Amino acid sequence: MASVGVAPTSGRREPSGHAVGVDKLPEEMNDMKIRDDKEMESTVAVVDGNGTETGHIIVTTIGGRNGQPKQTISYMAERVVGHGSFGVVFQAKCLETGETVAIKKVLQDKRYKNRELQTMRLLDHPNVVSLKHCFFSTTEKDELYLNLVLEYVPETVHRVIKHYNKLNQRMPLIYVKLYTYQIFRALSYIHRCIGVCHRDIKPQNLLVNPHTHQVKLCDFGSAKVLVKGEPNISYICSRYYRAPELIFGATEYTSAIDVWSVGCVLAELLLGQPLFPGESGVDQLVEIIKVLGTPTREEIKCMNPNYTEFKFPQIKAHPWHKIFHKRMPPEAVDLVSRLLQYSPNLRCTAGSCSYGDSCKYLHPNDNQQDTVLIDTNQSSTFQENQSVGGSSLPDVVVRDHTGTSWSNLPPTLMPPPEGGHPRLSFVGWG
Repeated sequence: MASVGVAPTSGRREPSGHAVGVDKLPEEMNDMKIRDDKEMESTVAVVDGNGTETGHIIVTTIGGRNGQPKQTISYMAERVVGHGSFGVVFQAKCLETGETVAIKKVLQDKRYKNRELQTMRLLDHPNVVSLKHCFFSTTEKDELYLNLVLEYVPETVHRVIKHYNKLNQRMPLIYVKLYTYQIFRALSYIHRCIGVCHRDIKPQNLLVNPHTHQVKLCDFGSAKVLVKGEPNISYICSRYYRAPELIFGATEYTSAIDVWSVGCVLAELLLGQPLFPGESGVDQLVEIIKVLGTPTREEIKCMNPNYTEFKFPQIKAHPWHKIFHKRMPPEAVDLVSRLLQYSPNLRCTAGSCSYGDSCKYLHPNDNQQDTVLIDTNQSSTFQENQSVGGSSLPDVVVRDHTGTSWSNLPPTLMPPPEGGHPRLSFVGWG
């Protein structure tokens, strides 16, 4: 795949007055098309350079095929917002429109197609981060990087939890439930409609818009279509949120591992800290056993048949109501207990939690499942024009008993009305 050099600057300058380097693409590379499942690497532009330095500008062109007009897009890197073994995510601004985006840059093996890109091209849901387009870039060492241009969402569930911890407060239950419901919607969509298991659900991968409280699942770098009978790697998913069957080394697991992870996230939202903070894989299992008790032979068989002869110390399960605050709504604790089951088949499915009858406090009115009451006096609602396909954007409306709308305020800035904090709660959650 061809690469190009950095062209001289064309008059664009930083505030300091110094010229900024611009990556130019040769004409034959300006054929990238957005969301074309039939055209993979052959239609994606290649540019030179690292591109993550503050002020660095990358110019790429999309369109130009099937009658589409060509469109030049320039991005200026502003700051790094995440990094890890996968690569780096940086915030950038589109110079033509002023739109802020996130660009995820990952090292690409030239021998293979990128599974994350293939997955992202399929996704279209209000609770899943969307792919705008993509391009490849090369370095001086001839390394090839895939750049995924994604919608930018400023906050994460992880940072929201940390915020309330710093204030020595519990996250308001209205947000716990609002976030949990949207997470289930995202999972139901990718599990049922796309057939993909995320395999790395954690607070850091759950983005939050602080103004609308809309949650979006991100980072599909570990996601995979799980085919029955085909083995998968077991060393997957971040430790605190790793399902026990993965710790037991199972390779033929199901999307129930995502449901376990959501159970851990929900518990963390309620507690303000991880429920199973293991320091290693083995210690993670110890933390789980301390809460759920020793798994039975049948439960071990459900997780991994190869472990049925192993001996484990017999420990009784710790009562769930003793783990959570005594004023915690029992319905919330009950949901955690149904998500965190040793046997994958006994866990609730994401679909049953977001659309079905297993979580009736999410859908208190059986005749109107697209409305969730979130105020005990029924003066506020979380309304959604529901579609299993998930193409419609949810309409989030949060009001207190006075009729005041808080829908445009982040949870960290929501002012208490006269007389204290507004009495906002989901039906069944206090």
